[in-house]
This record gives sequence, C-alpha cells and structure tokens, in this order.
Amino acid sequence: MVDVPDIVIGRLPIYLRELTRLAEEENQTTTSSHELGQRLGISSAQIRKDLSHFGEFGKQGTGYHINYLIEQLREILHLTQEWPVALIGAGYLGHALAHYDGFKPRGFVITCVFDNDPRKIGENLNGLVVSDIHDMESIIQEKNIKIAILATPANTAQEITDRLVKAGVKAILNYAPIHLNVPPDVQVSYSDPVVQLQRMTYYLTP
Repeated sequence: MVDVPDIVIGRLPIYLRELTRLAEEENQTTTSSHELGQRLGISSAQIRKDLSHFGEFGKQGTGYHINYLIEQLREILHLTQEWPVALIGAGYLGHALAHYDGFKPRGFVITCVFDNDPRKIGENLNGLVVSDIHDMESIIQEKNIKIAILATPANTAQEITDRLVKAGVKAILNYAPIHLNVPPDVQVSYSDPVVQLQRMTYYLTP
C-alpha cells in the first residue's frame, strides 16, 4: 500500500463531494484543478499533488473527466460497496443521525442502533428497532460491521469503544466530547461542534 499522508486522505472525500455536485447538479463533464481549487479554497497545485499519489487522472489542457475521477476516488476510498454501520446511542443526536438521508447515497447504511435506556430499547427509529447495548457485540459480529458511530455521553464512550474494538469494529466516528484510546489499527474521527466553534472564536474580535 502506498504510504499517503492522512491529511491527503482527508481531502479526497472533499474532492469527491465537489465532483459529484458538478456532475449531478451542474451537469458538467470535465473540470480542472484550477476550477476545483477555486470552489474549495485549495490551491490547484495542492489538488494535483494530492491526486498524484494515486496516479495520473487528468491531461494537460483538458483537465479531468469528472465521472472517471469520481469512479477512481470511490475506488481509492473503498466506496464501491455499501458499508453497514452501527449507531450507538438513541438520544436526540442518535435520532438525528438515524434520520439523516446523506449516508446511503455516499455508501453507508445504518443497520443497527443500540442504547442502554429501557425506555428506548424496542423503539422504532427510522425503520430500525433499537437494541439493548448488552447485545451489541453479538449483533455487530453477526452482521460483520466494521464501522460505528458513537453518539453517547462522554462518561461511557471509552468503555463502549473498548467493546466495539473487541467486537471487530475498525473505524469509529465519535460525537462524544472525549478523546478515545484505541489500538493503532483502529481509525477514529472526531465530530465535536464545540471544539470547532472554539477554534473559530480565536479569529474573532470580542
């Protein structure tokens, strides 16, 4: 496997999202690194450098064929299949995530939801029955799930993460406001809106 910096991998889904918008919403068939750069606020040189880690996808003077580049990026990101996802937490955030319609078109399907609240267990959540978190490992292994979304309070997040890892989960999207400790072969991505707001207030004048 080519040793590609993680920051480069992180930009590939951004390119894929913008290319998909160009193809589906604007009916474009070709684009250039210059156009992509202007739309995304990334230099055209950076875009070309990022893509060059994986091959040559464009031609001098003609740019990129959008549908071809979409196919290549989907292949690179292993999005040519649907990935089943476990959602942990059926609170307000879990409800919103379960009803979010942006996952499936991009290759991810929430197939099971877990909670420890007896009032939530058995509830129908957008077509899924909320399962008892005590059954989490067996269901995840039965469904061969490798991806989980963590929407739990911070005080239970690490314990649940340890259980997810033991069950074979290799990628966790964490909404809990806490840093998770995982083995090197497990990927964790954090989504904490407060942290993002705090980063931006640095640039604001009180």
